[in-house]
Formats: sequence, C-alpha cells, structure tokens
Amino acid sequence: MKLHTLKPAAGGASKPNKRLGRGEGSGWGGTSTRGHKGAKSRSGYSHKIGFEGGQMPLQRRVPKFGFKNPFHVAYQPINLDVLQALAEKGTKTFTLEVLLNHSLANKKDLVKVLGRGELKSAIEVHAHAFSTSAKEAIEKAGGKVVLLSKKD
Repeated sequence: MKLHTLKPAAGGASKPNKRLGRGEGSGWGGTSTRGHKGAKSRSGYSHKIGFEGGQMPLQRRVPKFGFKNPFHVAYQPINLDVLQALAEKGTKTFTLEVLLNHSLANKKDLVKVLGRGELKSAIEVHAHAFSTSAKEAIEKAGGKVVLLSKKD
C-alpha cells in the first residue's frame, strides 16, 4: 500500500462543491449555470410561494366555498349511559375533575351532557351545558344538575 493508491471507501466521500463563476476553464464560468436573462439569472432573485411565472396561481384559480363560524362553541359530549356506568361503580358526583380522571374530557373542554341511554341512579352532574332530555332524566332520577359558566 502506498499513499498515492489510497482512496476513500465506496460511498463514503462526497463530491466537492460546484464552484461557480471561477472562470471559463472551470466549466462553470460565464453565466455560472444560471442560463441567459430572466429573473432567475439575476442576483437577489426570490419568488413568492405559489408563484407560477405570471400564470394565475392554483390557490387563486380554485373556487372557494364554505363558511367557518368564528363564534361556534364546541362542546365535549357525554351521554347519560356513560354516567350511569360510572355511577354503578360508585361515583355519585360528576365534577370536571372526575370527568378528567375518567378521560371523558380534557382540561380546557366545555362539557355538555346529552340524553342517550337510561339513568337509574341519583347523581349530581356539573357541566357547562345540558340537553333538555338529559336534564329531565337526571332530575327525574332524583339527581341534581349544576350549570357551570363557560369560563370555569
């Protein structure tokens, strides 16, 4: 083995950088691989995202539709059958902390109790909203409805 026969391992050495604008002899002189004229040949060129060379961009060609209400309030729904199942295991008061512990809601969720299922236990439920059927079912079973403000 001699020094002049050493070569890097296959796939180990990266190609040297293409040094642009260093004379005609380098092969990348003159226009420095930028072609002739046009915006891309100029120094300082940068294009806007979605720019299509003056053609109307796709973002503007495609029709827009729909409406997103900025005042929409999203609730995390919890049904009576879920509360009944927990009541059978021994829980009688459902505060936000209890619902969090049972993974029925997240910390910042607004909770709404809905009337699916049948309620047999007298339970106390703290929530931000109740459907009419859920409220009637809870009170009919001898339970208590506590309405929380949306800031809690």
